[in-house]
This record gives sequence, C-alpha cells and structure tokens, in this order.
Amino acid sequence: MVQLKIPVVQNILQANDRLAEANRRRFDALGLFAINLMSSPGAGKTSLLERTVDGLAGRLRMAVIEGDLQTSNDAERILKKGVQAVQINTDGGCHLDGNMIQIALDSLDLEGLDLLVIENVGNLVCPAEFNLGEHQKVTILSVTEGDDKPAKYPLMFQISSVLIVNKIDLLPYIDCDIEKIRSQARQLNPNQDIFEVSCRTGEGLESWFSWLESNVAEKRKDRPRS
Repeated sequence: MVQLKIPVVQNILQANDRLAEANRRRFDALGLFAINLMSSPGAGKTSLLERTVDGLAGRLRMAVIEGDLQTSNDAERILKKGVQAVQINTDGGCHLDGNMIQIALDSLDLEGLDLLVIENVGNLVCPAEFNLGEHQKVTILSVTEGDDKPAKYPLMFQISSVLIVNKIDLLPYIDCDIEKIRSQARQLNPNQDIFEVSCRTGEGLESWFSWLESNVAEKRKDRPRS
C-alpha cells in the first residue's frame, strides 16, 4: 500500500501575522497608537467613535478605518465629524485582516496622527482570531445583548485589553446583571480594564477618553523627532 504524505499547515494565520507585524512596525515608526475595536452588530461601535471624536477634539488627532460587509454608512458618519475615515467592505467576510488594513492605510495621511481606530466587522467570533497589527484590542458589549456573552464567546473577552459595557442607561428596563458580566470578564482576563458607559447620555466616557490619552502619551515617546 502506498502511503501518501499529506502536509499539515501548522498555522493558517502565519501569512496574516506577517502582514500585521508590518502594519505594527509602520505604526511604531510614526509613534501612532492603534486599537482594534470589536463587538457584535449594534453594540455601539460607531456611536462610541462619534462620542470619542467629539470628546477628544483638540486633544488627540485621530483617523478611523471602518469595516463592514456592505455600505459606507459608518465611514460617512465619521467623516461628518471632520476626521479622516476609510471604509473597507468585506463583501460577506466576517472580519478584517492584516492585508485589508495595509491597503487601507495608503488612503490615510498618517503623519502627525496620535490615534488610529480600526472598527472591525460586527461579530464576536471571527475578528478575535485575526491580528491586524494593533497595539490593543477593545471589545464593546451592550447590556441589551445579555450578561452571558463573556461565557459564550470567551476568546474575544480573553484577548481584549479593554471591555466597554455600553447602553447602561437601559439597565432599569432590561434583565441584565452587570456584575455578572464583570465577573465573567475578570475570570477570563484579570488585567482587563472595564468601562461602563452610555453613548447616549455620555455617562462613563471620560474614563475611556483618559485611557486613550494615557496610551497615546506612552506611544508619543517613540515618535521620531523632526
């Protein structure tokens, strides 16, 4: 009997990781802090971005890469705020990858920027697997999604440096235990920063802004001097 040798792919993400590392080197060379913003659809990623642009106006210079299956709606919302934005349509793909980001960067003027936010495709599974070259991963969870999501989708919450629990203004009207969310998230990642916010009322957002400013200040130390 002839025995066939079948090659085993050790890491199907190796090619993506190489591209992501090139992206990160580019960010580092510019002293630019980059985050990967992830959530399920409707959790409030773009609303958070709009609030962040307004809250940090005059404090940080930022740009946004928007990821979605179709339409340029989210990028148009950010552009109206006077911030650079580029839209990536994945045509059905459930996540962004390093190559998409590399191409999108060529449509942005990165010189002098402090912060780059990559808004990933709405999904609590696929985006967790793909490194984009970002410095930190941030997950948004809205209280309307229920308090069991960290337990159901552990990888997303395990790898994120920050968990933003959004729509807390709705807590009096729904059955959601925010302490359960916090407890589950802490079990998965004890070092995770957790911010409880309402993008509608603005409650809790200053703590998020301060976190961004602190990380940007740290990255600025690496910015080449002109």
